[in-house]
Amino acid sequence: MAARVGLLQTIGKLQSSFLYRAWPKHSINAKQLARQLSSYHDIKSSNLLIEKTNKPKPKPDPNTLVFGKEFTDHALILKWSDEDGWDNPQIIPYGNLSLPPAASALHYGLECFEGMKAYRGDDGKIRMFRPLMNMKRMNNSAARACLPTFNSGEMVECIRKLIHLEREWVPHSNTCSLYIRPTMIGTQASLGVNKANSAMLFVILSPVGPYFRTGTFNPVALLADPQYVRAWPGGVGDCKMGGNYAPTILAQQNAERQGLQQVLWLFGEDHQITEVGTMNMFMFWINENGEKELVTPPLNGLILPGVTRDSLLALAKRWGEFKVTERTFNMQDVLMATEENRMLEMFGSGTACVVCPINRIFYQGKNIMIPTMENLNVTKRVYDELTGIQYGRQEGPKDWIVMVD
Repeated sequence: MAARVGLLQTIGKLQSSFLYRAWPKHSINAKQLARQLSSYHDIKSSNLLIEKTNKPKPKPDPNTLVFGKEFTDHALILKWSDEDGWDNPQIIPYGNLSLPPAASALHYGLECFEGMKAYRGDDGKIRMFRPLMNMKRMNNSAARACLPTFNSGEMVECIRKLIHLEREWVPHSNTCSLYIRPTMIGTQASLGVNKANSAMLFVILSPVGPYFRTGTFNPVALLADPQYVRAWPGGVGDCKMGGNYAPTILAQQNAERQGLQQVLWLFGEDHQITEVGTMNMFMFWINENGEKELVTPPLNGLILPGVTRDSLLALAKRWGEFKVTERTFNMQDVLMATEENRMLEMFGSGTACVVCPINRIFYQGKNIMIPTMENLNVTKRVYDELTGIQYGRQEGPKDWIVMVD
């Protein structure tokens, strides 16, 4: 390992030397490019520094957990600058951040984040679920916002060490988990829309219970209103950025005033279905050709490439019992299927809720009843199998699980 690091450093120096000779009048650009070509300034988990709190908090009762309200004793902090790249990662006591009022994240939304979980299994062991896929997605979001990227594997190892330090915070429960929230923000103190020359990447942990107040695996009703649009072609609907979420709150409040729990996001004149709330959307039906089919919207830039979505597709395809398709479908398809008794189940999927059944859609003044809870074959099966893998009750693909201890 040491020999490999030394080789990379040597390559980086040679690249820098070549670039300065090639572009002497543009030494700053050459220096930046050389830094990008070398991994010398990337995140290194082996350099992690740990400062433990001297005021540990009592651990909450899993039965009283509300989603996202409790936080553990420590946070992982990494700072980046255009000049020096990534500093050494640090685990420090959880506390408030210090930012200049002119920080670019506060004014222009130079920010992205992720959401993933760690689970304590029946065997007492702690497992992270597909964290590498989350970190790769975060890199995609960061690149889209002109924020710095990083080595996904090294970042996963830093997070693993944080969770190991906070292992007593992982709930002893098969309905609770430890939610992991990595966030990157631009910290450059400058007014004007531009890429950040400094940034901060931090990770906080939160022991959580069910995401929805309705509880675990209880159905939700949706508002489908075409006046609200979540994403559009050429935008950032496939990135996990804060700016994608703030504009959804008004529609969510409108849904709640009508006694509905979530928003079904539509797009285009034909009212294509994209996402539900902050979740990916699945429909299990008998299609126009008489085939049983599990269908979900495609990765066309309008939806987030969900880790849970990808996992459920893999599980359903492995069963080989019905057609599994990624394609567009719209509200007319839903209406016709319900009228012709071809609709079987609908559910949302995401890290926070895992799988969430849907039993009703309010659309253009009409309630569309979805018989998910009467059927519940696919919805319950994917939930049971996925949570079984997450909690270690059954085997899944080997690269899905990262053991913490």
